[in-house]
Amino acid sequence: MTVWDDLVGQEPAVAVLRKAVDGAAAVLRGESGAAVAGMTHAWLITGPPGSGRSNAGRAFAAALQCPDNGCGECNDCRTTLSGAHPDVSLIRTELLSIRVGEIRELVRRAAMSPTQGRWQVMVIEDADRLTEQAADALLKSIEEPAPRTVWVLCAPTVEDVVPTIRSRCRLLVLRTPPVAAVAEMLVGKLGIDAELAGFAARAAQGHIGRARALARDEEVRSRRSKVLEVPFALRDIGACLKAAQQLVEAAKTEAKASAEKVDEKERLALEQALGVGTKGARPREAGAAIKELEDQQKARAKRWERDVLDRSLVDLMALYRDVLIVQTQAGTELINAELSRPIEQFAARTTPEQTIHRIDAIAGCREAIETNVAPLIALEAMAIALFEG
Repeated sequence: MTVWDDLVGQEPAVAVLRKAVDGAAAVLRGESGAAVAGMTHAWLITGPPGSGRSNAGRAFAAALQCPDNGCGECNDCRTTLSGAHPDVSLIRTELLSIRVGEIRELVRRAAMSPTQGRWQVMVIEDADRLTEQAADALLKSIEEPAPRTVWVLCAPTVEDVVPTIRSRCRLLVLRTPPVAAVAEMLVGKLGIDAELAGFAARAAQGHIGRARALARDEEVRSRRSKVLEVPFALRDIGACLKAAQQLVEAAKTEAKASAEKVDEKERLALEQALGVGTKGARPREAGAAIKELEDQQKARAKRWERDVLDRSLVDLMALYRDVLIVQTQAGTELINAELSRPIEQFAARTTPEQTIHRIDAIAGCREAIETNVAPLIALEAMAIALFEG
């Protein structure tokens, strides 16, 4: 077992990172020239959702700290992957953005020499969520890094990172993991039945986390099935509005269920840290701190709701992609092979041009929600466009 094992289907990227780790080791030995050519102080790892950007960043950080370049077994590897290594900072957000205060603290730490490890590694898992002020605060540290500091930024695409920062990073692009590789991972690591693993890998469209959820959880599969019923239920404008409402309500319900699992724990932990309730005391700062936590939790719930909706829209887009494949006789494997009969029937009574318009409507809805259009309004417009073709 090595730190690279969780990077499913990313062999070309792993080869690049391994070479960089070898170069980093050469730097520490005082070598120069060709020996260190593969290593640089700033990296930008991009790839589609679920491709393993964060896993790649963590694995790279662990391999840089490991005396054996990523064995996966030593203390440096284990503490890095778990987020406990003192010289590896893992920054991610469950909110809509990463604020400037977090980045300034990260920049301060980046200027320090490693305390135990070989490098000071700063991994920003959601670099696409940096605010403009946060990006400005980060830029100088990337332009003039400390001698043994390495920055690893992760984002869906290179365009999601401001030009001044991305131009100073080495770009590493992850690919969508092949379906066969994902299915093999589900069978080998999780012991999932081969047929179910194949379904989950296809349905997840290369998203590793989504594939795991579909393979493990019947409720997740049921929610996905309900989403895929939408195109077949759009028989009039009323049905369109109803379908949009149901998608929004389902997303709110799922996001709320996820939030409730962590919100109360966070509040109790904060109150305990502040001494709320101790001998009847309520520290003066407690009210403001609790209010700030509640605001963060609301923002996180909003992001989770958006994520659920976007996942539903991706599933819908995949269904219409299958319809288009049947209409054009492309011969490509269907993502939703279990729905081949209704897909063929739908394809027979519509045209490829209509299907393309419907795919465009879903893409437009995703973009609208991302730019803060009210989800219900965006989904209603999309549903009507799907109905009208």
